[in-house]
Amino acid sequence: MPRLLLFALAAVAGALSVFAFAPWRMFWLMPLLLAALAELAERRPASAFGTGYAWGLAAYTTNFYWIYISLHHVAGLPSVFAAPLTLLLPAYLALYPGLAVWLSCRMAGRAWLRWLVAFPAAFTLGEWLRGWMLTGFPWGTAGYSQITESPLSGLAPVGGIYLVTWAVALSAGVIVVFARVRPRNRVVLLALMALVWGGGYHLRHRSWTQPVGEPVSVALAQGNVPQSLKWDPQAAQGTLALYYRQVATTRTELMILPETALPLFLEDLPSGYLTMLKGAAERNGTALAVGVPRRGSSENSYYNAVVALTQPGTPAYAKNHLVPFGEFVPLPELTGWLYQYMNMPLSGFSRGGAFQPPIEMAGQKIAFNVCYEDSFGEELIAPAREATLLANVSNLAWFGESAASSQHLQLSQARALETGRYMVRATNTGMTAIVRPDGEVEMVAAPDTRQVLVGTVQGRTGLTPYMIHGDTPILAAMGLLLLIAAVAGWRQRSQSPAYRIY
Repeated sequence: MPRLLLFALAAVAGALSVFAFAPWRMFWLMPLLLAALAELAERRPASAFGTGYAWGLAAYTTNFYWIYISLHHVAGLPSVFAAPLTLLLPAYLALYPGLAVWLSCRMAGRAWLRWLVAFPAAFTLGEWLRGWMLTGFPWGTAGYSQITESPLSGLAPVGGIYLVTWAVALSAGVIVVFARVRPRNRVVLLALMALVWGGGYHLRHRSWTQPVGEPVSVALAQGNVPQSLKWDPQAAQGTLALYYRQVATTRTELMILPETALPLFLEDLPSGYLTMLKGAAERNGTALAVGVPRRGSSENSYYNAVVALTQPGTPAYAKNHLVPFGEFVPLPELTGWLYQYMNMPLSGFSRGGAFQPPIEMAGQKIAFNVCYEDSFGEELIAPAREATLLANVSNLAWFGESAASSQHLQLSQARALETGRYMVRATNTGMTAIVRPDGEVEMVAAPDTRQVLVGTVQGRTGLTPYMIHGDTPILAAMGLLLLIAAVAGWRQRSQSPAYRIY
């Protein structure tokens, strides 16, 4: 097969991966598309890296097209800069599937060893690496495509999203190898798939945590403030009035406002506003947490924070895992000049600290996380162990009416599954939602509407296997599988240099 045709077909397969994730959620598509990648690489192993790179470049471009909306339509960056910068992230991320396919073909000689042992391990490690390198960007990890419609989602509480990713890649390998093995060995492959998918289905119906305390009524505010007005000084008074009305007219035990709902530093809010807001909540018997930027103790330090206004001492959580280019400027000497073209205030936040204890509110111990912090499963384990409830506050108005908010909801569903706890989400424009401990969405507010979502949650206690062990076991297992593939491949090559498929 000509190389250009090979790359084109790989790009088509990668581009279709967007439909495997929310809002389309065609979970069955991801194993097929990874199988297409493996099959194309099998046709021409010498071009394995290029095949994997073409697949990844198309996949991540179609999945993260909303970066252009953020840079151009919202931040105002001219297209001549926004378009190449939009492609920059996919161009980097595509290195990982490219290297995974190249390594699989390099290490193993026989098809079954490549695609049943080496490829699932290499691809999973690549997904983990891109979620860690350069502060990490795990959004779009293959395992998320299985949350929560697929039986494989039952593996998340056991080994996290990377165990689910490995199961997807293994399924793809089985598809590729099935026609290449002897008929009697196909029974083994079918049994393997029955074990993986059937095991996931069985685990999907197991509860790993237990209820604690009484159910709590919760209200999640969705202000739907356009990003173009959010930081406009002339619109600030209207935004403050909006959230005061939502708080004053809501009667629940707990209420949470979105990320940076109050568009001024906590210390710069109009005199008496916090007193009014707190008083309205207390009159309604509501424990109130609000997203608001606040200044730090040192000069030029400020935080993206969630403040519990009604609690003694006003405890707060400050975002720790910041968004590169959005909340901090990496290599400012090289990239700082771009900000003169963009309307992007508060792009120099400080980190809040690696471990911040849950905040006690309304009889719950709440582990807060801000925006895409819920992309990092292992980072949420420590606070979740001490918490009875998880809460995410976000502002995705940066991405317009794109798939970003639906994709983000899928991340929260994975975190609820991994920790066996409710996850409540208060967002500016969507998806404001209540997610059950089994990862299912119990309630969701219509996106791009102004409303308060009201429901009931139940605190949970106990630990899932993933909360006990984290990512370490699955990463160690992937390393062991690669070692086995390398040793077996070396022995095959030393015994017979001829390439064999069986």
